[in-house]
Amino acid sequence: MAAFILEKLCRGCKRCVNACPVQAITIFSHLPVVDPAICIECEACMESCMHGAITFTSSEERESNG
Repeated sequence: MAAFILEKLCRGCKRCVNACPVQAITIFSHLPVVDPAICIECEACMESCMHGAITFTSSEERESNG
């Protein structure tokens, strides 16, 4: 499962963009967007995020908890 950006916590600092070794994260409308086809699930983006705005929870888990 690819990284998922929690928009409410994201501050748009772009640390995740710079941390991603495969350029799977791009900025769109001032927020990062992860391309799941490119993401290698290395968690470098999550480790670089100072705001805790990145998770690796599956979409099914997010929907059941939301």
